[in-house]
Amino acid sequence: MSASIPSIEGIDAPGSGDWRIGCVLEKADEVERKSLWSRFKGLFETRDGTLRRELPADTALRADISACWTLRAGVASTVGNTRPHNEDNFFLPACQSGESRGGDGEHRSGLDSVVETDRIYPFIVADGMGGQLAGEKASQMAVDLIPKELSKRFNSGENDDKTIQRAIRDAVAAANQEILGLSHIETEFANMGTTVVIALFRNNRVFVAGIGDSRAYRVRDGQIEQLTRDHSYADALVESGTITKEELPNHKFKHVLYLYLGSKDARGGPDEVRVAEVRPKDRFLLASDGLTGVVTDDVLTQMIESGDDPLDTASRLVAKALENHSKDNITCLVIHAV
Repeated sequence: MSASIPSIEGIDAPGSGDWRIGCVLEKADEVERKSLWSRFKGLFETRDGTLRRELPADTALRADISACWTLRAGVASTVGNTRPHNEDNFFLPACQSGESRGGDGEHRSGLDSVVETDRIYPFIVADGMGGQLAGEKASQMAVDLIPKELSKRFNSGENDDKTIQRAIRDAVAAANQEILGLSHIETEFANMGTTVVIALFRNNRVFVAGIGDSRAYRVRDGQIEQLTRDHSYADALVESGTITKEELPNHKFKHVLYLYLGSKDARGGPDEVRVAEVRPKDRFLLASDGLTGVVTDDVLTQMIESGDDPLDTASRLVAKALENHSKDNITCLVIHAV
C-alpha cells in the first residue's frame, strides 16, 4: 500500500511507496512532521544526495515508525446449546487497562485507536475443563495471570522477536504453574485445566501461541490461515501418519488433549510462538472449539471478510455455530487491523 507524505514547510519530502511512513506523517501535525521527517529522510537519500521517490521493497524500517494502524476488536461468548455453564473466558486490552470477562454476552474492546509503539496488545481466549467450577476457574486464571506476567517482562523499547517470544513462553508457563499448584491444593479444583490461545500485537507484528485446541486464524486477501495447531491425541495421530486428515473430525480422540494449561507437560509454555507481519486489512480470529468444531474454514473466511464491524462478526459467528448445533461453549474474538 502506498501513501503520499503530506507537504512539510521547508522540507522536500517525496511520496513514499511504503505505507507505514506515509500514514505516520499523515497523522502528525506540522511540528511532529518536521521532527519525524528528520529521522526518516536518511532512508530516502541516495549516495549523490538526491532523494528517491520510493523505498526499495527490502528496506528495513525502524520499529518506531512501523505502527501506524488501528486495532479494532469485538468478542461474543455464549454457554451454547447443551452446557449448563460457560467455562470460556477471554481477555481484551483496553485503552488504559485490560478487561476480561466470561459468561454470556457481547463485549467491545475499548481499543480503537492508533497502535502505540511502546505498548503490547495481548488478546486471549481460554476454554476451561474439569467441571463447572474447575473449568471456569482455570480459564479465568489464565486470562488474569498471563497479561500480568507479560507486563512484568516487557519494557517500552523491547523489539527483539526472540526476546518477545521468550516472554510469552515464560508468561504462559507461569500461569500454568499457578493453575497446577491450585489444583493440587484445593480438592474442588483437582482436575481443572484450560486451553489458551494468545495473539500479542507489537508494532507491525503479531506473536501467536496456543496450548490445547482453541485456535488463532488470519484472513488476508480472501485466504484463511490457521496460525496454531491443536494438541489433541487425534491430531497427534495425523501427524504420525497413523490416521488420515479425513478421519480426524470424527475420531474418538479429537477432543482429548495431551497438552493444556494445568498439566506438567505445559510447564515450559507453548512449544511454538509464531511471528507474523501485520498489514492493514488483516483480520484475525481467536476462538474456542465450540466454533471451530462446527463451522468450516470456507464459511469462517466468508463471514470474517464480509463484516466491517468486529463485534457484529463475532456475534454472527456465534449464531452460526449455534445454528450448526455446537455442543460446547462458544467464544469468538475478532480483530481488525485497519
